[in-house]
Amino acid sequence: MKNSRFNALIHAPNRLHICAMLSASGELEFKLLREQLDVSDSVLSKHIKSLEEAGYVAVAKRRDFGHRRTWISLTSAGRGAYTEHVNELREMVG
Repeated sequence: MKNSRFNALIHAPNRLHICAMLSASGELEFKLLREQLDVSDSVLSKHIKSLEEAGYVAVAKRRDFGHRRTWISLTSAGRGAYTEHVNELREMVG
């Protein structure tokens, strides 16, 4: 049996959606992710924390126009894990 690239951490629907959005855009503001996923701050924070602890996302807090904003981006490890997971899903269904 071959070595599976299925990633259970990324596969959770909200985390998969987060990784997909970040993969396409590079960096997104927390507020936009929350609105797109239609979840509360606390739910999104938990998903981001899980991905951050795995080394898949980086969190940056910056001031823009006097407001503190949180920006999320995929790390190179996160991009690799997401790509492998997507490839594995394609292989599973293809």
